[in-house]
Amino acid sequence: MPARSRARRRALEVLFEADLRGMNPLDALAARQQRAEHPLNEYTIRLVEGVHAHRERIDELLSTYSVGWALDRMPAVDRNILRIGTYELLWEDDVPDAVAISEAVALARELSTAESPSFVNGLLARLMELKPTLSR
Repeated sequence: MPARSRARRRALEVLFEADLRGMNPLDALAARQQRAEHPLNEYTIRLVEGVHAHRERIDELLSTYSVGWALDRMPAVDRNILRIGTYELLWEDDVPDAVAISEAVALARELSTAESPSFVNGLLARLMELKPTLSR
């Protein structure tokens, strides 16, 4: 598995844990770093910090453009995959949009329900289409 794919998965684990426990993602990240035998990948840290920094806007976009799903009703894993994907689409200029979507879909395929990959793909594709008009 490529390093950035592993980093995304680790970031998802941290964000998922924070979401389920109702804790600050930066606190969950710090706890994960303390428990880790090896230092966390820089990109894992960047993703968690980036999602945390832009979470209000990310959640606003996901709530606005997800059809038929309120953010709090989404499975927690899907919600956090979408947060990472949205962050990469809008704030990580060195990640091609297609890669951000593909990686998010791969995580959904591996870790969520059978319907999740198409939902994640559709929502992130919609945000990618709207990207030029979205304020960050």
